[in-house]
Amino acid sequence: MGKNLKGKEIGRGIDQRADGRYRARFVNRCGNRIEECFDDPKKAKQWLERERALDKQYAKSPDPGMIVDDWFSFWIEKHGRDLAPNTIRNYKERYEKNIKPVIGKMRLIDVKPMHCKQIFNEMEDLYAGSTIRQAYIAMGSMFRYALGNGYISKHPMDGVRFNKPVRAVDDIRYLTSEEQAAFLKVAKRSHNYNQYSFLLETGLRTSEMIGLVWDDIDWDNRTLTVKRNVEYRPKEGCWRAGPTKSMASYRTIPLTNRAMDILEAVYATVPNRKRSPRLETRLEYLDRRSGKLEYIVMKDLVFINYRTGMPSKNSSYDTHLYKLCEEAGIKRFCMHALRHTYATRAIERGMQAKYLQKLLGHSSIQTTMDRYVHVSLASMREAVNQFECQE
Repeated sequence: MGKNLKGKEIGRGIDQRADGRYRARFVNRCGNRIEECFDDPKKAKQWLERERALDKQYAKSPDPGMIVDDWFSFWIEKHGRDLAPNTIRNYKERYEKNIKPVIGKMRLIDVKPMHCKQIFNEMEDLYAGSTIRQAYIAMGSMFRYALGNGYISKHPMDGVRFNKPVRAVDDIRYLTSEEQAAFLKVAKRSHNYNQYSFLLETGLRTSEMIGLVWDDIDWDNRTLTVKRNVEYRPKEGCWRAGPTKSMASYRTIPLTNRAMDILEAVYATVPNRKRSPRLETRLEYLDRRSGKLEYIVMKDLVFINYRTGMPSKNSSYDTHLYKLCEEAGIKRFCMHALRHTYATRAIERGMQAKYLQKLLGHSSIQTTMDRYVHVSLASMREAVNQFECQE
């Protein structure tokens, strides 16, 4: 029986790691060890039960004639239950455009490293490194699931790499303190000023901010709870709500005085703001914590465009940001750079990385440190000066 950090038994195949997360693991019928980590022991138990059932059901008699197209459809249906909608969409797009043309009609057991390498070679001149990486992750996950369930005897991606570099962490855009001040000075005349300022005060993802409704705000305790994402789907021509990016993304965060001022100012405009008839639309989504289908009505969204009476699209925010950057005389950035900036200011002002991880909604502190924390040259100079003063 597995135990938690206090020595209490929590179930066969489950234990608690030193970082507090719960690890579920078992050995499948092919002798391979399968494991995943979760923040919630109940989720770990649910995953373990489901994977054991799948292993028992599908690993008995693998079909040697199964082609990759059929395996991908099966895999995305089963594995996709644990993935964010954006991730599923990215995997499907990469499969249809890049993976399927090369190996889709091949038998799963016939796929070799050279076939996988061919996919990346054909993508190199046409796609950014980050897009090739999406295909790499999708293929790696798809074949790992096949290996773990006995459909293949060896992972065909072993030893396969792609050459095109993904954008370096140092190249990720964030605002220096001077740029932030210049931007906010110009943005103050903008109808989107509250949204930009709110992201800089909370570090929310843009889709999380768009999906906020008034019931998510606890005025007495001065907190907000992130429960969902809302974004516009251009191909479908409509708005969609979805679950948080991960279990860790479902979070309650305390609000700064500035964030509270913004919410109070926006709330005061609700009775008089323009409202499109489409705000009566009900958006359904799956709640990650309860597993139940929930919904919101768009008229309850916190941030609405003053001109259209509808929420602003992410792309619209970015287009407007570019104009403000030109006016402020600073290098262009997109909405997600505001989240990077929030994280950078937090670290520069002494916030512990573990707290920042929770505020940003990351499952791993490594993600927080590697992808979202940038230390400015001025901060490094200050740190060096402090070091010199100790001599």
